[in-house]
Amino acid sequence: MRVTRTGVQLALVLSTLALSAPAAVADSSGNAWVNPWKASPGSTVTVSTTACGTETYGKGESEVAGSFHLLPGDRKGVLVGEFTLPADARSGTDTVTLKCPPRIKQTLTYQISGRPNGAVEAGFGWAAGAADGDDDGSPYAVGALLLGGTAAGVLIGKHRRTAARNSG
Repeated sequence: MRVTRTGVQLALVLSTLALSAPAAVADSSGNAWVNPWKASPGSTVTVSTTACGTETYGKGESEVAGSFHLLPGDRKGVLVGEFTLPADARSGTDTVTLKCPPRIKQTLTYQISGRPNGAVEAGFGWAAGAADGDDDGSPYAVGALLLGGTAAGVLIGKHRRTAARNSG
């Protein structure tokens, strides 16, 4: 019985950690990535793709930052491009289009946080997103909910064990 409770608590803790960790955004086919997922004005954004196959060159265009080149990265078959967001970039989303010969085209979307580099992100869960005007229930809100549920489960388990010891 004790092993079952411990297993459930461990699963809740691990799922909390997994959901609260920021991840790179990948396209639906799984072969292009934008890093970071939530960029600040003035920061450098890196785009990587394996969709170009054996090609050694591609082009990219960010709606906010303009054109950039895709060149061979550290791994074979991966093309990488970088661009810098303008300091006056507004909060919201940016769409990046990648093109490689002969007719490969991919579109990715990522978020712009609206805070310049070095700003402190205050708040927890939905409050951090609300500062950007983004109340879409970010992954942080889900992580906070799971963390709270885990803490409640641990407290209830301890209370039951204490009550069982005192009654026996």
